[in-house]
Amino acid sequence: MDIALLIIGLLLMFVGVLGSFLPVLPGTPISWVGLLLLYLTTAIPDDWVFLGITLAIAVMVFALDYIIPVWGTKKFGGSKWGMIGTTIGLLVALIFPVLGFLGIIVWPFLGALVGELINKADQKTALKAAFGSFLGFLTGTFLKFMVTIIYLGLFIYKAWEYRSTLFPFFT
Repeated sequence: MDIALLIIGLLLMFVGVLGSFLPVLPGTPISWVGLLLLYLTTAIPDDWVFLGITLAIAVMVFALDYIIPVWGTKKFGGSKWGMIGTTIGLLVALIFPVLGFLGIIVWPFLGALVGELINKADQKTALKAAFGSFLGFLTGTFLKFMVTIIYLGLFIYKAWEYRSTLFPFFT
């Protein structure tokens, strides 16, 4: 059973890394489940504090992934309409992944642009706010990628540390 948990956990770690780029998959929570499965093996001692801290980080990064593009829009001079447009664009990208990976970039950008134009902003201001949304998306993606890579590193480190217990038939 430990080997099955280890393999499924490792697969979830890789899916989590992919999820840091793909809008449909929540990368950090999936990676955390991979860590959880590793700690559910009989070979690895329970560390509920570690799992609690990593869960809190995963949830925080998951939430920030939706908040950062809105902050980026506001920071670059966007109005309430631009932030609403960014949020609607993110929702469109998640619900209707028409453009695939590019949709998570294009829809928030277009949403901010349309929101600012509805607010009667000039094209320069609208483009600047849309760029802020795009920059926020890149920041969120980078943050998710870094956290999932760190979780993968922790997974591999812990599995290697307890390799003799996980794989007693190789010793």
